[in-house]
Amino acid sequence: MKNNFPYISIILTTISVAVILISFSSCKTTEKGAKQSSTKGVQDDKEKIAFENKFFDANKEKMKLNYDIAETLFTQALKIDANSSATLYELANIYLIQKNKTKALEFSKRAATIDPTNVWYQLQYAECLKQNKQPNEVAVVYERLIKNYPDKIEYYYELANAYLYANKINDALKVYDKMEKHFGVTEEASMQRLNIYKATKSYDKALPEILKLIKAFPKEAKYYGMLGELYQATGRNDKALEAFNDLLKIDPNNAFVHLSLADFYRGEKQNDKAFQEIKIAFKSKDLDVDPKIKILLSYYEITEKFPELKPDADTLCKIVVAVHPDDAKVFAMYGDFLFRDKKMEEARTQYRKAIAIDKSKYLLWENLIIIDSNLNDFVSMAKDSKEAMELFPTKPEPYFYNGVAAMQFKNYKESIEVLTDGKEFVIENKLLLAQFYAFLGDAQNALKNYTASDDAYDKSLENDPNNVGVLNNYAYYLSLRKMNLDKAATMSKKSNDLEPNNNSYQDTYGWILFQQNKYDDAKVWIGKALDNGGRGNGTLLEHYGDVLYKLGETENALKYWMDAKKASGTTDLIDKKIADKRLYE
Repeated sequence: MKNNFPYISIILTTISVAVILISFSSCKTTEKGAKQSSTKGVQDDKEKIAFENKFFDANKEKMKLNYDIAETLFTQALKIDANSSATLYELANIYLIQKNKTKALEFSKRAATIDPTNVWYQLQYAECLKQNKQPNEVAVVYERLIKNYPDKIEYYYELANAYLYANKINDALKVYDKMEKHFGVTEEASMQRLNIYKATKSYDKALPEILKLIKAFPKEAKYYGMLGELYQATGRNDKALEAFNDLLKIDPNNAFVHLSLADFYRGEKQNDKAFQEIKIAFKSKDLDVDPKIKILLSYYEITEKFPELKPDADTLCKIVVAVHPDDAKVFAMYGDFLFRDKKMEEARTQYRKAIAIDKSKYLLWENLIIIDSNLNDFVSMAKDSKEAMELFPTKPEPYFYNGVAAMQFKNYKESIEVLTDGKEFVIENKLLLAQFYAFLGDAQNALKNYTASDDAYDKSLENDPNNVGVLNNYAYYLSLRKMNLDKAATMSKKSNDLEPNNNSYQDTYGWILFQQNKYDDAKVWIGKALDNGGRGNGTLLEHYGDVLYKLGETENALKYWMDAKKASGTTDLIDKKIADKRLYE
């Protein structure tokens, strides 16, 4: 077969050249058909050729997105022909791309001045003026464009916007009047006027504007709703209700009508009727999810102050999940309501439904795992946190909960591995980092890796010095090993100062005093622990019996040891203590 590639290459090259030539053709046609010479400042053919070569090369670089090179070449072309409006226009475009608003304005103004009949130059100049926040000058450009192109409706909108930006409200209104005379009633112009009238509270002018829209578009339901809202704003509630009823006649299934009616009845303090209208709107599939979520968010806030409205919120949540069963947001929203009200099982069900639809929302997973923890469902917590770790590998919280779950099943090595990995993702959150180290300390202690355990506890307290749980546990484990008892006593005393009347912390401090041979003080503190609800705790009862034995109260000690055995939670030596009526350590 004959190779056609060379011909294809020639064709493509020809097309590329044609495109470039079009972009800098010495005859650029404007909307009026006027032609503009890009080389009218060139004196001879030699200069003309040099100019066109530079311009050609510049356009090639621009098409390759090499804007810096293109800028240099266009600038060189401009030195040959300083009055080339096409070159000025191209340079202004490059400066716009480079976000050099000042230079873009300078070059676009020169191009527009040299050739005031070229609409593209004028539009570029207007855009540069907008970017440089010169609305009055923008208005001048569009006034000129409207004069030359009176049938271009978009120019009227731009002119009105420029006046609005310059805070020349009356001038903007005059533009809309001019538009209406030329093009007839248009929704956008009327809506702009309405917004101005509402913002300035010129309700007497807003009313005829809406009535004009209704007359022009009698089957457009939203205008009746706007009419009703305007009547409401001006205190004419009877007329407002009439407008809403007219709207229902036109579009009885329009959910927005029912929302408007709900606002109306709420304003009339007829809350039951208002809620009925909201329910009708929520049952409509034509009303998008987002407005419903917005309403539910308002209920979330208001039910904090008025809890009697919680049943209404629950009803709306049930409606929205039934109407939009494929949208994760509605289940997440319902879950948030239930979670706030501590209905953990029900909240978890909704979060699981949301995640089944969309697994990408991290906060859903975090709430789900927190609920697992609150329910002490460590099987689910292990499973959910593992999946969250895989989906969000740089989020530290799933690692934390996964490590805690592993500890509950006494998988201490696994817990240490997960917690060690997870803490590396903690950024600027000392309290969370302290929790990681706290559980690492517990896991290492369980494996009797005491040096690693102590190091983890120390790091936990560096990040959160007032963590009473770590202060107590660290102190207690040191007392069991009879190590660093002064440090243990200091930490335990601090935990009791931070959280007094905690029988567990009081027992720890008493036990440390026992290890320091301060038996009278130990009796006082462990006695406090018993009086603060510890009489059913076998560990506390056994400790108190040990203290009494050291103080020579053998019979009394025996009584407490026997009570401890009944309560359970004692050491393996309890039977021997009771049998021999003596202390074994």
